[in-house]
Amino acid sequence: MPRHKTKSLVRDIAPDRAYNSVAVQRLINRVMQDGKKQMAERLVYGGMQKAADKLKVQNPLDVFEQAMGNIRPHVETRSRRVGGANYQIPFEVKGQRQNHLTTMWFVEAARARKGMSMEDRIAQELVDAYNQTGPAVKKREDTHKMADANRAFAHFARY
Repeated sequence: MPRHKTKSLVRDIAPDRAYNSVAVQRLINRVMQDGKKQMAERLVYGGMQKAADKLKVQNPLDVFEQAMGNIRPHVETRSRRVGGANYQIPFEVKGQRQNHLTTMWFVEAARARKGMSMEDRIAQELVDAYNQTGPAVKKREDTHKMADANRAFAHFARY
C-alpha cells in the first residue's frame, strides 16, 4: 500500500457572479490575461449577451451551454510506442479533460479571429459553436475523425 495519499490535482472553482456557473467561470479564467479578471468578466458577459441577442434567445447561459456542448470532444488520440512504431490510439475523453479541451479550443478559436474586439470575437464564436460551425467545432470534428481513422489500433489501449 502507498504510504502517502496524493492530493487531487483538480482545483475547485467558485461559480461566476452573474450566472452562478462553474463553466462560465472556467471560461473567464481562461480568457483572463495578466490577472485582469474584471476585464475578462466584462468580455465574456458582453460576448454572451451579444450572442444571445444575435440568436434571439432570452437566456445567454442557454446559448453558452449549447455552444460548449457542441465543442465538447468525446474521443481523442494519444500517441503510444509499440514495438518500435508510434501509433495514434483512440481514447475516450472524460470529465475534467473534456472541459479543459472545450475551453481551450473555444478561447484559441476566439483569439485567432482578427479585426474585431475580443467581446465580439467571443460572441461570434458562441454563435458559430451554437450553430455547429466555426473553428472550435471543426477542431472537435477533426479530433473525432482522427480517432475514428485509428480505431484499428484501439486494442493497444490499456486501461
